[in-house]
Amino acid sequence: MLYHDLIKRPIMTEKTTIQKETANQVTFEVDRRANRIEIQRAVEKVFNTKVSSVKTLNVKGKKKRMGRNFGKRRDWKKAVVTLMPGERIDFFDGV
Repeated sequence: MLYHDLIKRPIMTEKTTIQKETANQVTFEVDRRANRIEIQRAVEKVFNTKVSSVKTLNVKGKKKRMGRNFGKRRDWKKAVVTLMPGERIDFFDGV
């Protein structure tokens, strides 16, 4: 699997912004089959940074309802990547 296929998108919320500023952590949506070592290598290669640790969690899709019909959002995997001190990943700085 290619490194660019492993990392799907960054997750930018209020909580992840605070984590980025205080704990030097960045959050990504990743492929559900990826493990921590693959995620670490992908982040180091794609963003040219050093990674301290990776924590992963599987997010279950919510059950939703449209009128009488019930549906479900997709399940996905989240990775919280802690960078080494002094390392940075800039997504939307200056926007």
